[in-house]
Amino acid sequence: MKKTLFTSVALAGAAALLLSSCASGGDNAGGNGGGSGGGSITVGTTDVVTALDPAGSYDNGSFAVMTNVYPFLLNHEIGSSDVAPDIAESAEFTSPTEYTVKLKAGLKFANGNDLTSSDVKHSFDRQVAIADPSGPSSLLANLDKVEAVDDTTVVFHLKDGNDQTFPQVLSTPVAPIVDEDVFPADKLATDEEIVKGKAFAGQYTLENFKKNDLASYKAYDGYQGQWGAAKTADVNVKYFANETNLSQAMETKAIDVAFRSLSATDTEKLGKTDGLKLVDGPGGAIRYIVFNFDTQPFGAKTPDADPAKALAVRQAAADLIDRQKIATQVYKDTFTPLYSPVAQGFTGATDAFQELYGDKQGGPDAAAAKARLEAAGITEPVTLQLQYNPDHYGDASAEEYALVKQQLEADGVFKVDLQSTEWGQYSEDFPKDAYPMYQLGWFPDFSDADNFLTPFFENGGFFNNHYNSATTNELIAKERVETDADARTKLIEDTQAEVAKDVPMIPLLQGTQVAVTTDAIDGVVLDGSFKFRLGTITKN
Repeated sequence: MKKTLFTSVALAGAAALLLSSCASGGDNAGGNGGGSGGGSITVGTTDVVTALDPAGSYDNGSFAVMTNVYPFLLNHEIGSSDVAPDIAESAEFTSPTEYTVKLKAGLKFANGNDLTSSDVKHSFDRQVAIADPSGPSSLLANLDKVEAVDDTTVVFHLKDGNDQTFPQVLSTPVAPIVDEDVFPADKLATDEEIVKGKAFAGQYTLENFKKNDLASYKAYDGYQGQWGAAKTADVNVKYFANETNLSQAMETKAIDVAFRSLSATDTEKLGKTDGLKLVDGPGGAIRYIVFNFDTQPFGAKTPDADPAKALAVRQAAADLIDRQKIATQVYKDTFTPLYSPVAQGFTGATDAFQELYGDKQGGPDAAAAKARLEAAGITEPVTLQLQYNPDHYGDASAEEYALVKQQLEADGVFKVDLQSTEWGQYSEDFPKDAYPMYQLGWFPDFSDADNFLTPFFENGGFFNNHYNSATTNELIAKERVETDADARTKLIEDTQAEVAKDVPMIPLLQGTQVAVTTDAIDGVVLDGSFKFRLGTITKN
């Protein structure tokens, strides 16, 4: 068993729990499966897992695993987008630049190792040190350092005070707490090392994991977080290669739950199938196209580099997109048009792109696009190299991007070279300047407009697309620490307006969350936290 850092320190007068846990480590800490009931459940998904190491992935498929097996300092209350202490006993600003977290006593990983402030410090330090291009370290842009005061007290020292998003950050993909004895400080742990090391302390442990094939979970009775004991002891997640296979498995009841992603057509059909039912919830998911400022036409590292012409190309592309046509024709209106990087429903969201581009009412305008290019001195059709992913964002991506290509080629404004790459390679390629223009999607990490701004645009964000605007950076830095709600909303609106002028990306669509289950399944929760909790699901 791992030695603690501060064996002589005892905490007195700790703050009361904000939410009491239904599960207790007790004498069973380090064990699995006690107390959870119900038959085993199989969930099907087309999600792709990039890595089990929190420092090596920043995608929904990977986080769907992490949120169920790793502990968090703060987490979302079930049915809410608000965060509260999870394995923390208390968490609060003790000064404008210090956020102090006190851990619950007696925390343990499933391998029997103590979970202490040393592990917390290690978890965040390695995110910053590794800074993997496919990882979420950009969420820690405001973190100066982490201090382990004693075994159960951690102080996060922030660069800018009054960070209104930091408590939410502690519930995101950058924040799973990992075992310092299993996860190296300066490199990623392999999936095999993580599973073998039983470095888990969430509602479940991962007993077996065959990447993008099958994950087998077992309830962990040492979990002391706010979600309580898992309702079902054994859960399997089966990964399907495409939506069609997932739909067929759900239709024949070979699986109990289908979650992300089913086509709009399949969702409609399954909802009318005897013995099946739909569960839906709010969706902050968005889809968009990103430009690489170095390699796009007239980009900084192209032979004919010209910032003004590059901007005209991006703006002209924005003039040509018909979002409503994509939403209706491809997704049967299960998606809606999106005219800002911030999803509608979040405080401060605007329609900044609608106000600037196309017919200014949401529709396309080829004449406006041509005029914009001609004003920049571009008279010949520009070739756009557009890359999309055929598996990670659903089978309809092929139809979606065929339609985008058609729209961009309207009236001969552009010629589009459309190519696709599967996610495993795609996720490695786009941060390395492989694609001048490319598809991405986003599920927010937390319910604040900033999560659609800081990760995308501050110093280029996780796009690594070389967009770096001093004005945008300044606006983001201000909104993140503004304590006056109205003033903060105005800064968020101004940030969207600035991004819309620069067009580092073109927002396309916003969707909803939908799951299909058999009639025997209860407890699927799709809420504003956008986390899929295995531990709430039961089979009656």
